[in-house]
Amino acid sequence: MNKTHTPHDAVKAVLDNPVLPDGDDERFAGFGVMGLPFESGHYLALRQFPTASFAPAYLSVWHRDPAGNWTFYATTPAEQSCARYFSSATDNDAVQCDIEIDWITPWWFRVTIPGLLAWSVHMKSTFASRMLTRIAGRLPESAWTNRSMLGVIGRTAGLTLGAGDIRLSGAAPNGQHFMVAPRKVWAVSASRAVLRGQDLGPIGRLAEQAKLADFRPPQSGICVIGTGHFENFDESAHIRAGDTALIG
Repeated sequence: MNKTHTPHDAVKAVLDNPVLPDGDDERFAGFGVMGLPFESGHYLALRQFPTASFAPAYLSVWHRDPAGNWTFYATTPAEQSCARYFSSATDNDAVQCDIEIDWITPWWFRVTIPGLLAWSVHMKSTFASRMLTRIAGRLPESAWTNRSMLGVIGRTAGLTLGAGDIRLSGAAPNGQHFMVAPRKVWAVSASRAVLRGQDLGPIGRLAEQAKLADFRPPQSGICVIGTGHFENFDESAHIRAGDTALIG
């Protein structure tokens, strides 16, 4: 397979030359595991944003336990990370900590939170992921800020990837409206995660799809390179991110 088409090279290109989408709202660009469910009821997600209008470059890991409790880990404080938009979905404080990503092969990377998490993710290209990537590459830039178009793209992605209800626009738990543009897509072929010494077990769909206000974490493992927009924070309309706990 052409090396330039591997996830590692695509991610490296974004990290080396990150470009924010146009706009005067809060924006980001980068790579991530949109979400990965485990049969045990645990759920993990990853965000690697080399550029964001509301924060310096940061890494974030999201974890949901089988009881439905979320914890948002990041290399930056709550106000400058994903907790800015999602903190009200949980009673757990956002956690600021070191997060490391190491690429083992062009299709396999490892995420580490020292002393807490060791998570390996193997990716693959499928007919559905290639089709969605081709469609994304042919869309005009205006499509990614058109909520009706994002609704169509989300429904198509959810159906073709077997990922359940995918919503690329809506309101986040803290009240800000969002629009997300997945521009390159891969599937997760295998993963192993050990959290606080506990192996989270095999990947597999949750009994019921998780919900974070209008955002729906996918029911199958999806990795994406993408961009996004969030509504500018308004203290009179939105919930401020909560406290930040420090570890490490």
